[in-house]
Amino acid sequence: MNIMEKFSLEGKVALITGASYGIGFAIACGMAEAGATIVFNDINQDLVNKGMAAYEEKGIKAHGYVCDVTDEDAVNALVAKIEAEVGVVDILVNNAGIIKRIPMCEMSAADFRKVIDVDLNAPFIVSKAVIPAMIKKGHGKIINICSMMSELGRETVSAYAAAKGGLKMLTRNICSEYGEANIQCNGIGPGYIETPQTAPLRERQADGSRHPFDQFIISKTPAGRWGTTDDLVGPAVFLASDASDFVNGHILYVDGGILAYIGKQP
Repeated sequence: MNIMEKFSLEGKVALITGASYGIGFAIACGMAEAGATIVFNDINQDLVNKGMAAYEEKGIKAHGYVCDVTDEDAVNALVAKIEAEVGVVDILVNNAGIIKRIPMCEMSAADFRKVIDVDLNAPFIVSKAVIPAMIKKGHGKIINICSMMSELGRETVSAYAAAKGGLKMLTRNICSEYGEANIQCNGIGPGYIETPQTAPLRERQADGSRHPFDQFIISKTPAGRWGTTDDLVGPAVFLASDASDFVNGHILYVDGGILAYIGKQP
């Protein structure tokens, strides 16, 4: 097998959760370009329809399903349906996630549990649903979308940081339990990424200066810029491909160097 063939996803079925838009959509498009058949889910039919239209616009034949990834019975039914209609899942990207920016002492236990449910319990549930068929097939790739908050804390994100820290350790434990079955489980930890959700934080002020949060991020990032969703595609394709067959339990931080940098002296 030559080096380019090692990065091919030809003939593979890739399930990317919550991939109607944003980071999940970008990763799915990159995997499709590498040859994978794309399957995605979202929480309601409107979002699935939005995703299907976006994939069609890109010329990608995707398979979209409605599923709440925190519902174990629904996930098991989804995976069975995918296996019957598309094929066994070779690649799983646990991308679906939420964040609630609330100071810890103002956050209800119910809100905390909701973030944990979507960002940590759901990857456990979906991974558990696809692993048996991966074992039977003799290979599998699981990619968990972690975060810099898998390593760092920050004001107002106690639930998110707890969930993403837990997801880092779930990643390592899946590696530990199923590496011998030729299943590689790794994580991607995005830095600050340009998305529609972060656009208000990057708008120029009336006087032409940067938004204060934009200034903060640029000052903390050696690359001197925000990341783009395209910056995540290459790492995702690598971790989904045969090129990463001896990479397991690793979190690949795609952050422009933030985690390596102490910051400029004031």
